[in-house]
Amino acid sequence: MSENAVIVVVEDDPNIADLVELYLRRDGYRPYQASTGERALEVIAERRPTLIILDVGLAGDLDGLDICRAVRAESDVPIIFLTARDDEIDRVLGLELGADDYVTKPFSPRELVARVKAILRRTEGAAERGGHERPDPIELDLGIVVDPARREVTVADNAVALATREFDLLHYLARNRGLALSRRQLLDAVWGEGWVGDDRTVDVHVRQLRKKLGDGLVLETVWGVGYRLD
Repeated sequence: MSENAVIVVVEDDPNIADLVELYLRRDGYRPYQASTGERALEVIAERRPTLIILDVGLAGDLDGLDICRAVRAESDVPIIFLTARDDEIDRVLGLELGADDYVTKPFSPRELVARVKAILRRTEGAAERGGHERPDPIELDLGIVVDPARREVTVADNAVALATREFDLLHYLARNRGLALSRRQLLDAVWGEGWVGDDRTVDVHVRQLRKKLGDGLVLETVWGVGYRLD
């Protein structure tokens, strides 16, 4: 159950870390704190979390972006960035590195927990659907295969590592192949109807899919609308 999920909170401000932990515990989650990048990697390896809440601006040799890179090299565990940087370039970079969501400081702990719940509902729901009625893989052009049961994408039988949101976005586009989908439709379907971030989040994830899957992914921009997977 998602309520028992292990969540690693990487935050060097003890007041913020304690507040986040308090709200997570109230909802039945099991949070573990780390205040430095080095300690974060240790706790993540030890606890194998269901989700990571990660401060971008950590002091020390390893900041949040470094931690995200290291985690993504090993795992597709969902990551929510906490950032005091309200600059689009920083948000885009975080998403390109594989973060699933971001919350800008100062933030509402209730909103943060709501985002945690939304991400875990999606990942848990995908696992349950895969267990009860194993969906068939979806074959795209030039050897690209999307396997929703395994949450795996292969190109010419070689696995391609995608972040959680990247996979969910590709899977939704593949299930609606040939349809022009607006950014709002994609946000509602993949990020959830309560998600309040920038529509350009979709553009960042589309750019990452094109980069990772290459020319075989016929993912067209429909000007004035959104995207269509042919």
